[in-house]
Amino acid sequence: MTLNESWFKTIEKSIKLAKNAGFCYGVKRAVDTTKKIKKNNPDKNVSILGELIHNSHVTSELERLGIKTLSTLPDKGEGICIIRSHGESDDVFEQINRIGFELLDLTCFDVKKVQLKAVELARDGYFVIILGKKEHPEVKAIYNNAKSQAKNKENIFVAPNLNSLIEIEDKIKSASKVGVVLQTTQTIEYLFEVVNYLSQICKILKVQNTICPSTTLRQQEAKKLAAQSDLMVVVGSKKSANTTHLAEILEKITKTIHIENVDELDKYIDIIKPAKNIGVTAGASTPDLIINEVMTRLENIK
Repeated sequence: MTLNESWFKTIEKSIKLAKNAGFCYGVKRAVDTTKKIKKNNPDKNVSILGELIHNSHVTSELERLGIKTLSTLPDKGEGICIIRSHGESDDVFEQINRIGFELLDLTCFDVKKVQLKAVELARDGYFVIILGKKEHPEVKAIYNNAKSQAKNKENIFVAPNLNSLIEIEDKIKSASKVGVVLQTTQTIEYLFEVVNYLSQICKILKVQNTICPSTTLRQQEAKKLAAQSDLMVVVGSKKSANTTHLAEILEKITKTIHIENVDELDKYIDIIKPAKNIGVTAGASTPDLIINEVMTRLENIK
């Protein structure tokens, strides 16, 4: 009996990396500037209030360079204190200056825009709805700044999902005018869902699409890649909002796994081996080094 040689041929895999994967311009600016500040001020204390970005690899690298990550502000500041890309509220800025730090603001420009839009709506008497995760540092800063400028402090609301808005429908209906802003890493699908709902119950509705261009481009490209793949690998921190949103979007299109580093691939070997077309994308806070490690490992899984 002659065996068919085709039975023993290795399945050819296609592994494609999304063009817009890894650091966005806001994150790259924050990381590069922070390193440069320490290099130019080797004898000065350099601190960051909170994680500069949501990535443990980057946090560890900065610590090795002598850059401290502060969970809370001390009673007295010494040296330079950096505001991370997620931003902070105005009262935190004042506190940093008051306790004696030199302040360096590395808030992403797109995050600043959301803060300004939310404050503008609050000052104009709108019931302000912020679409995002309440505990995320970016959302906290947007919320606190808007609340500080609102005539009615109860008229600022964070909505992590549509159900949270339905629960306060009576309050929304009673508002003379409603304004909407979004956490920069939210999805356009969530925005459409909310606008469709609010447009039916609001007297006046003003919507500011504050999703950052980088997030939109990353999501659109990843969706196209997912449509051509039987497996998507999303690389990035589980604490990263834009990365988790990528995974949520893609799992509706094709089989998707979300990993933080190359070691986690071992847990999914049984899923990876039979996949012929694998797409890879990464969150805005994922370093190239980690993405490259993942790509190399995938290429070596036969």
